Amino acid sequence: MTDTLKDSAAPLIEHLTELRTRIMKALLAFVVAMMLCFTVWEPIFNFLTEPLCAVQTERGDDCALIFIKAQEGFFVAIKIAMLGGFAVSFPFIGWQLWRFVAPGLYKTEKNAFLPFLVASPFMFFLGAAFAFYVVTPLAFDFFLGFQQFGAEGDLADSAASGAPSVVFQGSAEEYLGLTVKFIVAFGLCFQLPVLLTLMGKAGLVSAQGLGEVRKYAVVGILVLAALVTPPDVITQVILFVVVYGLYEISILLVGRVEKKREEKLRAEGLWDEDDLDDDEPKA
Repeated sequence: MTDTLKDSAAPLIEHLTELRTRIMKALLAFVVAMMLCFTVWEPIFNFLTEPLCAVQTERGDDCALIFIKAQEGFFVAIKIAMLGGFAVSFPFIGWQLWRFVAPGLYKTEKNAFLPFLVASPFMFFLGAAFAFYVVTPLAFDFFLGFQQFGAEGDLADSAASGAPSVVFQGSAEEYLGLTVKFIVAFGLCFQLPVLLTLMGKAGLVSAQGLGEVRKYAVVGILVLAALVTPPDVITQVILFVVVYGLYEISILLVGRVEKKREEKLRAEGLWDEDDLDDDEPKA
């Protein structure tokens, strides 16, 4: 009995040791990438401010952000270094995760899972690019529309008329936080087709079930859009339209997976039509 326990404990210890090694390698890669990004944080910050500067230039304003607190510049640099470090080291981190999980999978499971491992970062960066180049300029154009320059759009005219001038003097840290929020929110939302298709391949959801809960999905997407975006209608509508479109695409992808599974089972002579009547649709 004691020998059996020792034998079962040995593989567990080996797995934990390997997990620790993979985690240490991933953390080391992240720290190195973060240090490299810290040395070039200013060009990265200038790149991230391009949507704001483009909107301000169109409005005839100077592109300028301010530091409200003395330590704000340092923390902006740290946040940019962490964000850039994670983006740069993510492929290596994903590879370490795959190296840890892959030995426990069969060859067929590896072939099924690997495309999703590749598609996930691609869809995240696609969502991040959409947020940066489309959503962020629209959002800041909406926000900056509440500036007040007087009747003729001039500060001198505003002062002469007695109306107060209300102009944008944004905090660099606040702008960075809002931009990163957009990027992360849309990047994660673009994971929806990957997640649902993977669940469909595992038999956890079906195209029919996803279609039947469509009305509940619409409510959930509306709530998500209200929570992860600033309180402006434009951004919320864009996020809702994009995520709902991804949901419909997911239904098509799950249906395609089910069709391929059916064709494979029919070719192997394992497909049973009677099972379809007994199975309840999965959501």
